[in-house]
Amino acid sequence: MSFPDDVPLLTDGVVTLRAHRPDDVFAVLEQCTDPLSQRWTTVPVPYSRADAVRFVTEVVPSEWGRGRWAFAVEAPDHGVPRYCGTVELRDDGGHRAEIAYGAHPWARGRGLVQRALRLLLAWGFDVQGVRTVVWWANAGNWASRRTAWKLGFSCDGTVRGYLPQRGELLDGWVGTLRAGEPRSPRTEWLTVPVVEGERVRLRPLSEDDVPRIVEACADPRTAHWLSRVPRPFSEVHARAWLAGCLEQLAIGAAVTWAAADPGTDALLGCVNAFDIAPRRAAEIGFWTHPDARGRGVTTEACGLVVRHCLTPYDRGGLGLLRVRMTAAEGNLASQHVIERNGFTLVGRERHALPLGDGSLVDLNCYDRLLDEPPSRGSPAPR
Repeated sequence: MSFPDDVPLLTDGVVTLRAHRPDDVFAVLEQCTDPLSQRWTTVPVPYSRADAVRFVTEVVPSEWGRGRWAFAVEAPDHGVPRYCGTVELRDDGGHRAEIAYGAHPWARGRGLVQRALRLLLAWGFDVQGVRTVVWWANAGNWASRRTAWKLGFSCDGTVRGYLPQRGELLDGWVGTLRAGEPRSPRTEWLTVPVVEGERVRLRPLSEDDVPRIVEACADPRTAHWLSRVPRPFSEVHARAWLAGCLEQLAIGAAVTWAAADPGTDALLGCVNAFDIAPRRAAEIGFWTHPDARGRGVTTEACGLVVRHCLTPYDRGGLGLLRVRMTAAEGNLASQHVIERNGFTLVGRERHALPLGDGSLVDLNCYDRLLDEPPSRGSPAPR
């Protein structure tokens, strides 16, 4: 099949969008046999050279005239142009289009696909008259979501069991970008900085922590005081909780740290700052693995998180003015952690907290302000 002669050449001086060519076949084959491409896209599995030839020489040329505007992405590699992937807009009619993109493994992490998508969006809005672009991704595809976030797309939630992939219907994330809207992030995407202490090291959570999370949350003492923990607590619950922590980072709502042993990196507990009101306030929560109790680990970990929360934003902290903590009446261990970190008891919510045995207890409420000195053993804001 002949290639369409109306595919424009778009460039920002670094990245170029152009028509696909027969010499792209090998790079397309490399991209579509890559495990990440097969996991997150609908390419056939297994993927053969014949599939790549068909995509480049038949699918792309035939679909261009039907409103599936696919461009090959090209960028220099030591001065030599190199194929980086495919980006496309799919005309849905009524001045609407869907955006899609896939990166060759070499191009990932270089910002090249984001550049390509900026060119594509400008062309779609300014030349094709598109007014609204929709973005879809399989839930869990954080690379795609972060790219869309950088481009100014909203993330409007999860549509359950909607996106088809190899005979299944998967949960999908969806968002939109409209003509005239800023092509920059709408919200802050929080990060989990590594914070070093004497007895504990705060770091991001990982899949390797799942067994220790299960051990901690299946512990009867944890289940008693944290009644919302599912029972029995399984690996499935732990992985769902990890996914929720990533979601909270992406929407700027919470940061969750693993409190790890400085020597072995084993998970000793978790501390998070949640319900974050930017530059104003947040609440801190925590739980401890059974074999770390009574060692002062949680007190130090919470102190490090408090310091991060109250450290000015331009110095790498959250720049908050106030942090809160709560503890169930009778949970003396939690109250000790809170009081050791310089918090003041400011009130009590009566019968506010259900326990694992079904009873209701009062909830003690504490706070600490930016200009208040920490208690002994608690690190001061930097």
